[in-house]
Amino acid sequence: MTSIKQEAQRCLKCKVPQCAAHCPVSTEIPRVVELFLSGEIKKAGELLFMNNPLSAVTSVICPHERNCTGHCVLGRKGTSVEFYRIEEYISRFYLETLEIPDIPKNGIKIAVAGAGPAGITMSLLLLLKGYDVTLFEAQDNIGGVLRYGIPPFRLPRDLLDMYKDVMLRMGIHFRPNTRIGANIMIEDLFPDGYKAVFVSTGTGRPNKLGLLGETLGHVHFAVDYLKSPEAFDLGHQVAIVGAGNVAIDAARTAIRRGHSHVTILHFMGEENMTANRDEVEMAELDGVEFVHYAQVIRIMEDRVRCVRVRKIEKEDGSAEFEEDYSETFDVPADSVIIAIGQGPGADIRSAGVKLTQRGLFDVNEWGETGTPGVFAAGDIVSGPKTVVDAVAFTKKVFARMEEYLKGCGQA
Repeated sequence: MTSIKQEAQRCLKCKVPQCAAHCPVSTEIPRVVELFLSGEIKKAGELLFMNNPLSAVTSVICPHERNCTGHCVLGRKGTSVEFYRIEEYISRFYLETLEIPDIPKNGIKIAVAGAGPAGITMSLLLLLKGYDVTLFEAQDNIGGVLRYGIPPFRLPRDLLDMYKDVMLRMGIHFRPNTRIGANIMIEDLFPDGYKAVFVSTGTGRPNKLGLLGETLGHVHFAVDYLKSPEAFDLGHQVAIVGAGNVAIDAARTAIRRGHSHVTILHFMGEENMTANRDEVEMAELDGVEFVHYAQVIRIMEDRVRCVRVRKIEKEDGSAEFEEDYSETFDVPADSVIIAIGQGPGADIRSAGVKLTQRGLFDVNEWGETGTPGVFAAGDIVSGPKTVVDAVAFTKKVFARMEEYLKGCGQA
């Protein structure tokens, strides 16, 4: 593997960089590389941080093959520049050496509900502009899915601790173990002087299969397992239903906790998996077994019953999948983990904001709800998406929030 400097030197600094064009937050990649190679690492870090406050995180967990790396011109005939390695090094150094600037306070109070990717991003953007920010979080620490959904071998926890330290030094008020929509309602915030509320409470409620056996004692939801895997005794044969990043994280975590054999059951083919390709490859190296074209129809005490799925190619080039109930098979399982997506928690329904049919916040293209002064972004708006997508939309919402506050004579 090349060194970070050697990797940066490979960058052609294209005049029309496709890497930047396919970055959801439009990172100025050639400029960052140029500053880094000229010895101005702090300026490079500042450029990354001001454009994407979570650059130290997204550089680690972004689906790089779909974004920057996957569109590098060098990848057409050779090996793409792995910019994320450069970005991770610069961004971590920036956080570790950050001196908090003297930012004049404007006296405007803003409430942020949810300390996941969108909530952290919005809090930092607000703090940098001098707003008085209170961050409410249902868990005991910041991070949301970053801390309670992504294993530490993929995303080091000290990185999140650094972000918390930065925000505290910038003057944020942090209220842990406080759930907006249950302990405190959105409408309770405005009488206490908050001029706007940003909601990014995520989608922590797991979807269920709706099958016989789902309530048995050895059946668990992946989002619950990943919050505290040490609390679970899964046995030696673990079956995981699902093929997204959460399923992969649960599988790799289970193996690391001493469970000898993990099988992922997926009702479509390998090419249809929604998980990042590099994470799938790492799971294969870890020893995870993949059984594709398998539809789970029942969960039993010691096994999972499946039917074979047939892929039917259509004349227009598309495909459909059909269960073949004439071919059933069982997969041994001491424990079963369900990882088929998440939805919003039921408590948010009482928060006084219009919801979509899926139970998500109904917002316009700028993250505005139908309630004046209430904005939202992240998974509570879009459903589960990538961290960098959450950052990109949160930046749009922040710009709109500032316009709203100026229109109210508050900024």
